[in-house]
Amino acid sequence: MPGSRGSQRRPSVELYERIVDAIRQGHYPPGSALPSEPELAGELGVSRPALREALILLQEDGVITVRRGVGRTVSTGTPQRGFERLGSVEKLLGAETTGVRALARSTEEPTDLVLQHLPVPAASEIRFWESIVDVEGSPACLVQEWILPDETLGELDPDLPEALRVASEEPRTMLDVLTSRSPGLSLRGSSGITATVLGGQRGAAFRRPADTPVVLITQVVRGDSTPLMIGKYMLPSGAPAVPLLQTR
Repeated sequence: MPGSRGSQRRPSVELYERIVDAIRQGHYPPGSALPSEPELAGELGVSRPALREALILLQEDGVITVRRGVGRTVSTGTPQRGFERLGSVEKLLGAETTGVRALARSTEEPTDLVLQHLPVPAASEIRFWESIVDVEGSPACLVQEWILPDETLGELDPDLPEALRVASEEPRTMLDVLTSRSPGLSLRGSSGITATVLGGQRGAAFRRPADTPVVLITQVVRGDSTPLMIGKYMLPSGAPAVPLLQTR
């Protein structure tokens, strides 16, 4: 294993670089699972708390991925396009390894959040879908989606209300239905990202404590110039990294 470079960097950064060097030298090939935390600490001759800090940095930088029930895996290749494109979260997290579980498929009066972003009367009834997206069998994202009433949707796409009715019986999110439609409906989205905690009800859906940290993405999807759907996506600590390519 490569040794310390003797610089004045923080110990966690020194350890980070040792692990990156080991990956480059093929000791931990791309796509392979890292040893367990005790084994890796033993190989590197460091304490587990010090190793844990370095592993957090590696995950933040996309060098490794961490999935509950799977462990730490060395990332493969260059980042793929991700959240900068409008698409469903199940495809964003990896279509071949994800599954969608429906928690709710109902109609309800719009919430304050919906009224702020969608042009709907307060007394109207709109579709509400709540889903869990699993990655390799572990819950990774809680999805809550609201969309315009059917009569308004029909003016934008006459077949969309029926497509949603059929899809409500399928393991899909609402956004997956929208983005799978013919390109005749021009879609674009805007999102806000914040940090919060799961809370009791959402924590129960994940089987995680209420105070689990979570990244919350609130997304408004427009059809042409009309806001037609709003979604909330909650990714708790330990969820797979969401790719996002940026240029200037």
